[in-house]
Amino acid sequence: MTSTASQKFFSQAQQIIPGGVNSPVRAFRSVGGEPRFIERGEGAYFWDVDGNRYLDYVGSWGPLIHGHAPA
Repeated sequence: MTSTASQKFFSQAQQIIPGGVNSPVRAFRSVGGEPRFIERGEGAYFWDVDGNRYLDYVGSWGPLIHGHAPA
C-alpha cells in the first residue's frame, strides 16, 4: 500500500490546520501512522489520493444508506 501522496497532503495540511486534520480522532496519534486523504468514493468503497481502495466497514453519516457516490 502506497501513501506518498497522502504524506505530502498531510504535510501541507499541518501548515494550515492544527494537527493537519479537522478532528483529534482523525489524527491517528493513538494508533500510529498518518491519515489518508480521500480522493473519491463509489458505493461502499473509497480511494485515497495514492489510488489505494478501501471498503467502508463503518458506513456512518450517510454512506450506510446512500453510499459514497452513485454506484
